[in-house]
Amino acid sequence: MSRPRESLANPRVFKRGYDHIRKRDPVLGKVLEKHGPLKFSAEGDIFEALVESILSQQLAGAAANSIIRKVRAIYPEGRLEAGTMYRTPTKKLRSAGVSPQKLTYLKDLSKRVSKGEIDLESLRAMDDDEIIRILDEVRGIGPWTVQMLLIFTLGRTDVFPTDDLGVKRGVQGVYSLAEPPDKAAMEELALSWHPYRTVGSLYLWRHKDTKER
Repeated sequence: MSRPRESLANPRVFKRGYDHIRKRDPVLGKVLEKHGPLKFSAEGDIFEALVESILSQQLAGAAANSIIRKVRAIYPEGRLEAGTMYRTPTKKLRSAGVSPQKLTYLKDLSKRVSKGEIDLESLRAMDDDEIIRILDEVRGIGPWTVQMLLIFTLGRTDVFPTDDLGVKRGVQGVYSLAEPPDKAAMEELALSWHPYRTVGSLYLWRHKDTKER
């Protein structure tokens, strides 16, 4: 039997990560102190989370949310289920605004899940790297999509999405960098946050969003 995994949805775990980064990174620590401990929840169905991430790829928030609403409207009570989505006619999903490329991604994911090739619920007990390895085989699901799942659905504590534009901009702003940092520079900067890099990621997003208002 696998041991329960810590989740940032637990306020005590989040506060532990908050205190850890404040002590080890004085620069980011100022951002944490400004906003205080965040109210963070991690929940939801894994299949639905992956579908929403696929639909959101390379789209601004409003456009992505509009397509997600239209796709959900196809199904009873707005529920996204693998078997039902796999059987949904292509024309129906296209009419909801799903691009041809993303349509192939959704069909591949829903086929694998509905045929039992991937047991999504079993992912909850796995290490982050193992989850990334398994889902990377699905068309259209790369590290960023899995990282969003790890953070916002599974509440994993040590995720740092270095390819996320918002995180890059957050790092550039917080650390007063002339240019957006590359992946190696970001990973080195975040070494002291381990094992709570997700907390750092959340505050970088918060910092960016606050500055852009």
